[in-house]
Amino acid sequence: MIDRVEITVHAGDGGNGASGFRREKYVPRGGPDGGDGGDGGSVVVKADGSIRTLKELGRRRIYRAERGQHGQGAKKHGRRGETLVILVPVGTEVWQIDEAGGELKLGDLVARGQEIVVSRGGRGGWGNTRFASSTNRAPRFAQRGGRGEEARLRLDLKLLADVGIVGLPNAGKSTLLRALSAARPKVGAYPFTTLEPALGVVENKWERFVVADIPGLIEGAHEGAGLGLEFLRHIERTSVLVHLVDGNSDDILRDVDVVNEELASYGRGLEKRPQIVAVNKKDMPVVSGRRGEIEALFSARGIEPLFLSAASGEGTAELVERMAEALADASPEVAEAVEPEVLRPAGAVLRVYEENGGYRVEGDRVVSFAEMMPVEDDDARAELWRRLGRWGVVTALRRAGARPGNLVRIGAVELRWEV
Repeated sequence: MIDRVEITVHAGDGGNGASGFRREKYVPRGGPDGGDGGDGGSVVVKADGSIRTLKELGRRRIYRAERGQHGQGAKKHGRRGETLVILVPVGTEVWQIDEAGGELKLGDLVARGQEIVVSRGGRGGWGNTRFASSTNRAPRFAQRGGRGEEARLRLDLKLLADVGIVGLPNAGKSTLLRALSAARPKVGAYPFTTLEPALGVVENKWERFVVADIPGLIEGAHEGAGLGLEFLRHIERTSVLVHLVDGNSDDILRDVDVVNEELASYGRGLEKRPQIVAVNKKDMPVVSGRRGEIEALFSARGIEPLFLSAASGEGTAELVERMAEALADASPEVAEAVEPEVLRPAGAVLRVYEENGGYRVEGDRVVSFAEMMPVEDDDARAELWRRLGRWGVVTALRRAGARPGNLVRIGAVELRWEV
């Protein structure tokens, strides 16, 4: 199973606005008629129930949405770029990685059709028609298209299961899943037969729930030993755990403690999940002969173990009943842990401050507009300052101590205050 990939996504750039004038017979002084550029396509990550792994996504590292088309004369607007939809399995977490390696969780796709906009397309540039006014009837400039957002993402698939079967390697977890459901995971008489989690659907009267076979945990799993870290995270979404132990073990309590210590060390509330302790291999004479001894050991800890045989299916019906009861009583905190989270942080509000001998202006709307303006053109630069005055930026600059002639930085744009 491919359950973690890193990709880079590029939203489409916006199309450039057009700078043109109406030219028709008998209309010698036609006004500006440049159309707007189209918005760039955004990149969306969407949960799809027909996809099981992230394998296909791992074949590519860069995903690009379509850019917007440029505007044209006669007020023809450019076509918008198509949104790029990246399909992922249900249960995928989406993380954004910054240049310093920091991570921000963008969302948790736990339902079919749920989606996240991970990078927004650039806005289409305005054509010169937009800048016509009573004082400037023939603007000869147009905006460039805005740049689409770029993001580096990590996609983590965590299985969505109601019940997780945990235990040491070779405890019989895969055999138990076979006995409980129609799933057919690989089974073998050696440790780490299971190299990836498997899911099965279990039916109990009118109820159905999903059970996951989590590969065996060993001491040090929370630090990456064995197959630990790769699969401990798959347990995070489960509401109930079935702790399967080998009844033929020399130290059965030690086996239980090893797994529970790893769950506690990993954190995220795994040690608090409701747990059903099941002793496997009751069909073996040595285990049936030790039953009283094993029950006494667990009873001293206040645990009532369930005895079963995954190989013969004996005792599995009672286990299913206990699973259903435990799920009905499961703590509501577990269900809340998989609720969708805030998809994107809010954009920055207007902020002005002194920086390296000049003044920095921050704010999504202002920065986007300024970066799209051709400030090398005198008329376009004058129009930008008019807009900044209208939006309160000039007032904010004065309050920050700026004066005409000072250097002002707005995103990637640097210009002298000319007001």
